[in-house]
Amino acid sequence: MSGSTKKVAVIGGGLGGLAAACVLGARGHEVTLFDKNDWVGGKAAVFSEGGFRFDMGPTILTVPRVLERIFAEADRDMSDYLDLRRLDPQWRCFFEGGASVDLVENVDAMAADMDRFAPGVGAGEGYKKFQRMSEHLHGVSERFFFWKAVEDLFDTINVRANLNPTTLRDVMSLRMGQTVAGTIRSHVKDERLSQMLDHFTQYVGSNPYGSPAVLCAIAHMQSADGVWYPMGGTRSVAEALAKLAGELGAKLRPSTDIVGLDIRNGRVGGVRTASGDTETFEAVVSNMDSIRTYRELVGGETGARYDRKGFEPACSGVVLYLGLNKRYDHILHHDFVFSRDAHEEFDYIYKRGEPAPDPTAYLCAPSFTDPSVAPEGGEALYVLVHTPYLRPHHDWSKMFPTYRQTILDKLKRTAGMEDIEERIVVERHLTPQDIHERYKVLNGAIYGLASHGRFLGAFKPGNRSRDVQGLYLAGGAAHPGPGMPMVMMSGWIAADALDQDARGDGLKRAS
Repeated sequence: MSGSTKKVAVIGGGLGGLAAACVLGARGHEVTLFDKNDWVGGKAAVFSEGGFRFDMGPTILTVPRVLERIFAEADRDMSDYLDLRRLDPQWRCFFEGGASVDLVENVDAMAADMDRFAPGVGAGEGYKKFQRMSEHLHGVSERFFFWKAVEDLFDTINVRANLNPTTLRDVMSLRMGQTVAGTIRSHVKDERLSQMLDHFTQYVGSNPYGSPAVLCAIAHMQSADGVWYPMGGTRSVAEALAKLAGELGAKLRPSTDIVGLDIRNGRVGGVRTASGDTETFEAVVSNMDSIRTYRELVGGETGARYDRKGFEPACSGVVLYLGLNKRYDHILHHDFVFSRDAHEEFDYIYKRGEPAPDPTAYLCAPSFTDPSVAPEGGEALYVLVHTPYLRPHHDWSKMFPTYRQTILDKLKRTAGMEDIEERIVVERHLTPQDIHERYKVLNGAIYGLASHGRFLGAFKPGNRSRDVQGLYLAGGAAHPGPGMPMVMMSGWIAADALDQDARGDGLKRAS
């Protein structure tokens, strides 16, 4: 094997790990991907019963150009692997008291709808100004954060090369010290519409009252690049990446749990399996939670130091998979059923560490787009309610039945689904404890690490380890963070950093 071609292990077959395997395979490296589960795809798993098919994890695909770039690495056309359908309206929003509004892609049309929904408060013009600010933040993010191995502010800006007026203006425009919620409310004065916009931060499992304003960039990413549904469900994204990785020579080894790294003189030399074997590799990409990677796979003082850094897990959630014998015609593919009080809801989840008494529920009703998910006339309804990450006193085996009823009562009261319990013919669920055990995430956190902190909350552990040579990190708990496009981008970045290190010429391709 030449000096620039490496034998690489990818630990974890989530979307980040699969993306890394594809990029590394396309660039000529010898890749073996391990996953402790008997499938690859991580949270992008599928559950089928009684003619119903449910995506178990992510359901909203945005920024498809990230996927396109991964396939382009292998000179493949993504459309040969995936059939993506653009959804507009993107969401339907239900509020206490019976009001509803659709989030539509076109900014001017959305602004006009906002003025009709909340007349006399300038909501439409405020939304257009918010979107212009969001577009600028998106551009800054593309220049400084995306497609680069980043751990802190010093990785984003080369002071000597970039200390110029343009760069300084970009840095100042990041609105450091301001939060998402505060920024939204300075533009859009109606609390219901502000609550709708708050939920862009739920892609990253974080509190809009505690997250840095740069995350407002998500709004423009969604309006500009759209919301998409892959026919067959988001599971088909994992299947397409797994197919591509296999075509590029990657060996996929599900049902193989990696429990440690073989580290000698500060460098990765291989991986240790749960069966007691040590297998030799020259580099490792870990798609396992970054903090658990350092704590459990690296261990020692390095693992202890990452524990001491105090990274906060993002929120967890309760997911209901409900096979209904009749679909609801008044809901769309994606819906939010909002809490009565956003501040109260986020205070419970992120500060008190307890389930919100009146939560927001996200609904995915995919038969609207893809009739194959349910028997004719039925619905494979996915219901997600965010909860705190696991605390020591949480016993979800006892908490779940009561909270399930809280969720169903919310849908009856606010979303016009009064007879939902009579329509259920198939039901399964996941709790934060289930998520913790199933996916090796930190304290059941769905979205990796929280993006809290007004100044540096957007930063996550870097994709190129500063502690262990030859170790690279991907996934929602690594830069640039959670959400389907960002997780896949993290896999690309980790693979690119490894490849450029192997070739000895830095990150030239990441610009």
